[in-house]
Amino acid sequence: MAFWFLLVLGIATYLVVQRSVANITKTPVWLLWLVLMTPAFILTGWTLIKGATQSPPPGLIIIPLVVCLILYWTLFLWGNKTPTNSSQNQTTEPKPTDNPVPEALPVRPIQPEEERDLRDCFPWSVYYVQNIEYRPQAIICRGQLRTNPSQAYQQIRNNIEQKFSNRFLLIFQEGMDGKPFFILVPNNKANQRNAGNSINDKNQVIKALTLLLLTLVTTSFIGAQISGIEVKTIASDMTLIFNGLPYSLCLITILGIHELGHYSTARFHKIKSTLPFFIPVPWFLGTFGAFIQMRSPIPNRKALFDVSIAGPIAGFIATLPLILWGLANSEVVPINEETGLLNPNALNPRYSILLAILSKLALGNELTSQSALDLHPVAVAGLLGLIVTALNLMPVGQLDGGHIVHAMFGQRMAINIGRISRWLLLLLALIRQEFLLWAIILFLMPLIDEPALNDVTELDNTRDFLGLMAITLLLLIVLPLPTFLARILQI
Repeated sequence: MAFWFLLVLGIATYLVVQRSVANITKTPVWLLWLVLMTPAFILTGWTLIKGATQSPPPGLIIIPLVVCLILYWTLFLWGNKTPTNSSQNQTTEPKPTDNPVPEALPVRPIQPEEERDLRDCFPWSVYYVQNIEYRPQAIICRGQLRTNPSQAYQQIRNNIEQKFSNRFLLIFQEGMDGKPFFILVPNNKANQRNAGNSINDKNQVIKALTLLLLTLVTTSFIGAQISGIEVKTIASDMTLIFNGLPYSLCLITILGIHELGHYSTARFHKIKSTLPFFIPVPWFLGTFGAFIQMRSPIPNRKALFDVSIAGPIAGFIATLPLILWGLANSEVVPINEETGLLNPNALNPRYSILLAILSKLALGNELTSQSALDLHPVAVAGLLGLIVTALNLMPVGQLDGGHIVHAMFGQRMAINIGRISRWLLLLLALIRQEFLLWAIILFLMPLIDEPALNDVTELDNTRDFLGLMAITLLLLIVLPLPTFLARILQI
């Protein structure tokens, strides 16, 4: 039980840390993950030494938790700090013989004589500019929007490109007062040539295939252990690793299709991104998951929504047939004191509405109110697929769910939804301790994600409906089976 708890908790923690803070701090992801997992390691060690019947002292829970949270935040800030000029921390009086140095003027992205050209890019009937603010690396244009946001952004972007070529990226964002404003940011990649792209593409393919093959080996090794073969036995006969292929292939399929959903949708919207890269490890689940990297800005909220929701939906669709087959081939066992959500040898399907429904569909009358499940390796992979889907759909920060609610309701409302979601998950963690560390991680995760270039134009009704269905799917996976539904299903 302890091993499986750490197994699922560890991959969930790593995925959250990787997706939330990997791009905003230089501190290694593995170090942040290790700090967050330390309290779980300590409690697991206590359980293994003292047994599950003896409760750990409160100090063993509170002290490591507080220390690790402070250490996590310190490491995060240490990696996030920007270099400062040491001269700012020293005060020296100039010598009388020193020549006076004129004070440096702030850098302007455009020359003063170009301001008229800039104003001409904003027709009064489209967006009436009232104020232009110059920053060292940005120009902020505030005014009144007088037409459809999508049409305004498209027309003004075309005007900017005609006047300034590809010198700037144009961002359209909502202000705190509810009024949209434009930001012109220097396009640092404007002068980069496409020469060598084919070489980079070939390197990407080689890297992706190499990582995929390594992940196939590591997950097969773990899968063989899940099927009941000990490590010593596998080491003496490496052919036994093939017994782990059902688990390995299913898990790789689920994670791969999830990332391919992101990748293909990004390509559809002409957003540059890398191929999916797997992260192989010879322990844990055999992998820390897979990821892609966006290498160009997201053009609008529709594209942000499509790219974000495509991964969880694709991964969930791939999970369904696998988990149904795995559940149908799992063994029904009596409920015992070790039964829980994270114990595949005695899993209680009633801890999740969706898992209970799928178990009933797969096993029929074999599953009763006194039954637990000894999961087939394919069902273990399917269960992990549901957990990964739920984790990514959490509507917080840079997770897929955070991007989805950002695209649906705007950045300001998404921040408020993220705050509420944090507290709701914490309340759920008081009932089901499996969610405690996840709740803590969500509180450490930044609520603000990167806006799209056109972050004002709203979604259509179809996308809003799909977004609500995604949130419903999250609730079906996370919430336990209510009593009235259990009576209907007779489980």
